[in-house]
Amino acid sequence: MQLQPNYIVDSHNHKIAVQLDIQTYEKITETLENYALFKFMDENKDDEKLSLKDAKAYYASLKKDS
Repeated sequence: MQLQPNYIVDSHNHKIAVQLDIQTYEKITETLENYALFKFMDENKDDEKLSLKDAKAYYASLKKDS
């Protein structure tokens, strides 16, 4: 991924904001969400765990509710 930001500047030519293309923005947000999920899972690894069968049933029920 190559960043090509467009900077928005104020009247004193100070950078105040940045514009990114949508693909770059989506990749950044996906990476942050994945990292946050990893950290959450890592911090809660000693909590109750589901068997593979129970996990599949749970995720199937989530799809039905959507």
